[in-house]
Amino acid sequence: MSIRLLVVDDSAFMRRIISDIVDEIDGIEVVGIARNGLEALEKIPRLNPDVITLDIEMPKLNGIETLKKIKEDYNIPVIMLSSLTGTDITIEALQIGAVDFIEKPKDIKSNLSSFKEEFELKVTSIFGKKKIITKKIVSPCKNMDCQNIKAVVIGASTGGPKVLVNLISKLPEKLKGPIFIVQHMPKGFTTSLANRMNNESKVRVVEAEDGMLIRNDTVYLAPGDFHMTIENDRISLNSKEKIHGVRPAVDYLFSSAAQIYKENLLGIILTGMGKDGTEGMRLIKEYCGYNIAQSEESCVVYGMPGSAVSKGVVDEILDIDEISNKLNQLIGVKK
Repeated sequence: MSIRLLVVDDSAFMRRIISDIVDEIDGIEVVGIARNGLEALEKIPRLNPDVITLDIEMPKLNGIETLKKIKEDYNIPVIMLSSLTGTDITIEALQIGAVDFIEKPKDIKSNLSSFKEEFELKVTSIFGKKKIITKKIVSPCKNMDCQNIKAVVIGASTGGPKVLVNLISKLPEKLKGPIFIVQHMPKGFTTSLANRMNNESKVRVVEAEDGMLIRNDTVYLAPGDFHMTIENDRISLNSKEKIHGVRPAVDYLFSSAAQIYKENLLGIILTGMGKDGTEGMRLIKEYCGYNIAQSEESCVVYGMPGSAVSKGVVDEILDIDEISNKLNQLIGVKK
């Protein structure tokens, strides 16, 4: 049975582009189009879509207000269509409940192939078949002392921004060490995400810059389109080839941090598609660090945590609130 898609966009050109793309994808069908939010709200109960793509800037009822009303009345996944000029609004949409977003290229005709690939991947990943994953939990290293964590690395993709804001906003002001984050996200959008986390947190959150000195009471978010590693107590950014089709990649960060912090490192893998982070977690375990994966029940997409669990490189599987409590316990400084 095909995934039923409702396309909401005030641009006839974009509606046609998306419809043409979907025509070429097996397993997805456009069951309707809407030119604005009001029209979408009228059509949803009649069309009963499985997923909605929602433009942000529309007349009559914009994307944010439409999203709020959809989340109030329905449990339908919504993917935002965003331009680089709307990065702050996109992050707000993810906080409200959009599962993901797709950036509109400035020249969509020249980038049609990559747009189609991203579109298909993000729509189908939400409806990926549930896999029976054996919960292989490794035994912590005998010399592991969870109370001696000196740094934290976090990896996330689809569904990650909302979870990250939740986790970071609950941190205490003082930390035992730095926190490094890779969230799969294009250039520009990570700036807005870092600002959002910083504004809602007691701890300092920054978008990482090359050569930046690492401080204990700071959360560093990898900028879009740059891999982030750690060298000589400083942030190092590079534009090496994508791995797992992404840049920044979680594996680069995790592997780098594992070799520096060894048994004093906590690795956390959150919701997201694919297997990025699994190899990095394997290295963290080799150095006797501690790994936590988000539970399947609390993930938008269980790909990344599920991959790490299936490879037996995870110490604990926890839901979001449990991860938050554990993170605060291990890295927070008690007054």
